[in-house]
Amino acid sequence: MARPVELVPGHSAVLLQGAQELFPALVQAMDGAAQSVRFETYICDFTDSGASIGEALERAAHRGVEVQLLVDGFGTGGLATDWLERLRAAGVQYQVYAPLGPLGLLLPERWRRMHRKLCVVDGAVLFCGGINLLDDFYDPNYGRLEAPRLDFAVQVLGPIADEAQAAMQIVWWRMQAASAARSRHLGDARRAMQAAQAASRGAGSTRRGVGTVRAALLLRDNLLHRAGIESAYLRAIAQARDEVIIANAYFVPGRKLRRALVLAARRGVRVRLLLQGRYEYFLQYHAARPVYGKLLKAGIEIHEYAPSFLHAKVAVIDAEGTHPWATVGSSNLDPLSLLLAKEANVAIADADFARSLRARLVDAMEHAGQQIDSAAYAARPWRARLLDRLAFALVRSALWLTGKTY
Repeated sequence: MARPVELVPGHSAVLLQGAQELFPALVQAMDGAAQSVRFETYICDFTDSGASIGEALERAAHRGVEVQLLVDGFGTGGLATDWLERLRAAGVQYQVYAPLGPLGLLLPERWRRMHRKLCVVDGAVLFCGGINLLDDFYDPNYGRLEAPRLDFAVQVLGPIADEAQAAMQIVWWRMQAASAARSRHLGDARRAMQAAQAASRGAGSTRRGVGTVRAALLLRDNLLHRAGIESAYLRAIAQARDEVIIANAYFVPGRKLRRALVLAARRGVRVRLLLQGRYEYFLQYHAARPVYGKLLKAGIEIHEYAPSFLHAKVAVIDAEGTHPWATVGSSNLDPLSLLLAKEANVAIADADFARSLRARLVDAMEHAGQQIDSAAYAARPWRARLLDRLAFALVRSALWLTGKTY
């Protein structure tokens, strides 16, 4: 297990639900930027309310603020031509992480995506969560949604904003170096790598605290932070005394996480899971269900959310206890997030924050979730069971191709 990440004091944290709460906060922060805006997102789509973010990026760049926008080459692909021209004309620096190329996802190395959703303004204000740059009522694959996506982000002021900015800069400059090397501009490549190394050396924050909240930035990548997010979950679940609530969009936990949840339930902790109830993608939807049986048998409650797509990746533990813990971020509890992708979560130890997140999740479970009955689960049609097993087998086969175990 990875070394524990220390939650450091000196932060303030605000929970934000959906783009409807996140986007106005982002616009306000970017409109007040004096030096820099750094933005990473898996999906970047300026449809409807998403346009407010594109316009704020433009305004900041026109004022002379250094603006960097990094999008994933699969999640986004490429921006619409009109927006790309607008942003570049304003002076926004734009990069695409790992473009797919002609073979697309046929190459297993292309499964390592940049799934983080981060924004840091002036190195002081951090936004982190599961919310893409995407309107709550719009989906690129399904069009207009009748109800908003359920998702969360957190706005943090304090020392970890510096850490997030350094992490983003390392990725940015490494990509610049790789691009320059491919173009045989070796001098540019060397300077970009030096910038990445400088960002790495400056990753520790000396920023003074601005509040009383204890927080930590949890990263997952394929170099130095391979198991940080999963380890944080495992420790928090192992220390739970009263309650564990997890809301996760794509839930295919590995053996360690399943065991931790079962052991928590056996020692009397109430464990509740809020999971995806609406069909979105074959693998994610069906591969989750084979693990339900063991969890239900242990007394774990499973609620499926169906009014719209569940996209949250959050958890809250012992919100009413003496040691509350919560996390908000981009990492699903599935193999893609925990073994392959770049992810970012924020862990928070604060009673008010934990209670706020708990209240929203409990409301979703009680008023928008359907609790899974053990008997009904065991009696589901053979066709459903077959599809579930097929999806689970495909996930395991894909992991085998990458040389990973889970």
